[in-house]
Amino acid sequence: MSTNTPQDEQAAADRPIRVMVVDDHPMWRDAVARDLTESGFDVVATAGDGAQAVRRAKAVSPDVLVLDLNLPGMPGVQVCKELVGSHPGLRVLVLSASGEHADVLEAVKSGATGYLLKSASTQELTDAVRSTAAGDPVFTPGLAGLVLGEYRRLASDPAPVASDEPKAPQLTDRETEVLRLVAKGLSYKQIAERLVISHRTVQNHVQNTLGKLQLHNRVELVRYAIERGLDDV
Repeated sequence: MSTNTPQDEQAAADRPIRVMVVDDHPMWRDAVARDLTESGFDVVATAGDGAQAVRRAKAVSPDVLVLDLNLPGMPGVQVCKELVGSHPGLRVLVLSASGEHADVLEAVKSGATGYLLKSASTQELTDAVRSTAAGDPVFTPGLAGLVLGEYRRLASDPAPVASDEPKAPQLTDRETEVLRLVAKGLSYKQIAERLVISHRTVQNHVQNTLGKLQLHNRVELVRYAIERGLDDV
């Protein structure tokens, strides 16, 4: 159960979203950081290569990592996988020049919450960062259907279950209800409105469910739900 008070939630809501920008092109990196700062975000760090991104992100703990995939030294998907694995609360928005389906799917599998092409406008970028910070998936138009299709493909080919795997933990009725709506593709805001609860409460239920199921991100959570047919209920 969350111990957050209404005052805690209000303070968190009033605090600027902390963002880190990772791109190997200095002019592009600086322009994105400037645009986000001017839009009211707190840009806490930037980085120009993968190893530097991992070190700085661990030091400054941003809410959102705006991440290019094509980085020297360590590819963006590896940066994403390492940071999301060690910091489950971190959200990653990939901002890439590539719209190749393989790149999109690899980014999502590595733990990215969203994927935006660099052709996006400043308004689209700032909206995407806000959605990503809230835990809601955001994709350049045309890519969302691709990602949902991959969720379903993964669910139709589930990973083998070890014979000594412990019984799955029991979820509460409300956790199951939230999980079902996540699997249907609803955003946290839409789930909150449908269940008449706060956005923060939805996030807490999702985090509790991830912990119980020993999952790391929304991709794994949706796969778990689809494998059990919760998206069809």
